[in-house]
Amino acid sequence: MHIQKITFNPFQENTYVLHADGEGILIDPGCNDRNEQRQLEQWLEENAVRPVRLLLTHAHIDHVMGCAWVQARYGLLPELHRADLPTLAMVGQSGLLFGISCDPVPAPQVFLEEGQVIPLGAEHLDVLFVPGHAPGHVAFFSPRQRFLIGGDVLFHRSIGRTDLPGGDLDTLQRSIREQFYPLGDDITVYPGHGPETTIGEERRENPFVRG
Repeated sequence: MHIQKITFNPFQENTYVLHADGEGILIDPGCNDRNEQRQLEQWLEENAVRPVRLLLTHAHIDHVMGCAWVQARYGLLPELHRADLPTLAMVGQSGLLFGISCDPVPAPQVFLEEGQVIPLGAEHLDVLFVPGHAPGHVAFFSPRQRFLIGGDVLFHRSIGRTDLPGGDLDTLQRSIREQFYPLGDDITVYPGHGPETTIGEERRENPFVRG
C-alpha cells in the first residue's frame, strides 16, 4: 500500500490517496476548484489508480470540498461515522461563514464504525474512533505498515481545534492518549494539515498532550 498526499484549498488541507494493485482509496478530498480537481484526476491517471472508495475522517468543510466532484467523476459516495452527520449538515453554513463555496456533499449510504477493517490489496486499515475535534471523527491505522491517517486529531506539535461545534478538548486529549499513543512510538502520523510526524515525537514534545 502506497500513500500520496496532495494539499488543497485555502485551508491547506491534506488529501490522501492510498493505493495498491491499481486500486485506490480517496481520503478527505479537499479539491475545491477545477484546477485542483484536475490535479487529483491527473495524478490518478498518470499512476493508473482507479478510485474504489471515498472515506472521510470527518466532515468539516475543508475535508469534503471535493466530494461532489468525486461522486460525479468516479461514482463514489462518501463514507463517514454516523456521529458526524450533524457536522456534514453544517457544511453549507460553514461555507457562508468562511466566504467559500462548496457543492452540496452527496448523502452517504455506508457508515464507518470503530473496529471496522477496510481492505486494500494485500493490506488493510483499521478504523479508530477518535472524537474531540469533531463528534464523529475517525482515523485509519495500518498495523502492518505502521502508519496512521489521523485527520485533524494530532498534528506536528499541535492538536485539532476544539472551538468548533461538536468539539471538546478533554475528549480530544483522551482520544489521543487512549487511541493514538498506545499504537507505538514508531507510528508515522499523516495529519489533515501540515507535515508528517510520529507518535513518539508527539508523546515527548507535543505541548498539548504529553505522553
